[in-house]
Order: sequence, then structure tokens, then C-alpha cells
Amino acid sequence: MKAHGTVFKYGDNVDTDVIIPARYLNTSNAKELAAHCMEDIDASFVSKVKAGDIMVADKNFGCGSSREHAPLAIKTAGISCVIASTFARIFYRNSINIGLPILECPEAAAGIKAGDEVEVDFDTGLIKNITSGKEFKAQPFPPFMQEIIKADGLINQLKKKLA
Repeated sequence: MKAHGTVFKYGDNVDTDVIIPARYLNTSNAKELAAHCMEDIDASFVSKVKAGDIMVADKNFGCGSSREHAPLAIKTAGISCVIASTFARIFYRNSINIGLPILECPEAAAGIKAGDEVEVDFDTGLIKNITSGKEFKAQPFPPFMQEIIKADGLINQLKKKLA
């Protein structure tokens, strides 16, 4: 499984209230959430993001509340992968649960800039910055997590197993 796209870059401590502001939490409609993704930190994000693009951030991405709305908004906006130095633990698990691939790799987070073209191989953990030619190695997902992501989330994986 691979991802390839243009990078949107953010700093430390991007919290779930910035990813999807609380004023939009009166809906669970993924498309409506995606329409407001990142608007308080990057008002142009929604108009620029394209399917397959990649989000890169520094430390503690997804801190704050435990809502699944945040990774859902990111995924539905078109982001194919989030790479960060570190993730808040609940955001990490919520992302996997909804099928949003995320990778922790401090070297990649430091070595990738906004606008770079990046390719990610989830099976090996290899992150290639096509723009700079640099390569980084993240820990690949264990097989059970790869299954969840390939099924587009935990619920879909469970439905397949029970069918």
C-alpha cells in the first residue's frame, strides 16, 4: 500500500480543535466536517488539498479532545497519510480505527517542507521526499493494523470478518 502527494506542513501541538473546530461538531457528516478541516490554522487548506495529498507535522499532532471527527475530517478532505514526529495517543488510535494511515518519523517531519512531493510505502515504512531526493524510514504498520487500514477502518474490517 502506498501514498503519493503534495505536502501540507504544520508545527507542534496541532490540536483536534484546530483540525476541526468545535463549532462544527454538531454533525457527524464526514463531507461537512472535511469542508472545515484546518480552517482555523490554514484557511486555504480546503481549497488547495487534493486527493492523495500528505500532511506532515512536528510533535504531538492531534492533541486535545478524543473525538474521531478530527482524523475523519482529515481523511475525507483527501489526505492519504499524516506523518509527524509524534502523535497524541488517542488521535493515533482513532486514525487507525477510521482507516487513516499515520506514521511517526521525526527525521521525515524535520526533513520535509510544505509543497514537497512525497511518496510513502506503508508496507516498508519508507518515506521518499521526491522533491529533495531524501529518504526516511518509519516503523511500518504491523499486519493487524495494515488489515484495518486496507479495510478502510476497524468497523469495515469487523463487518468483513463477520460476513
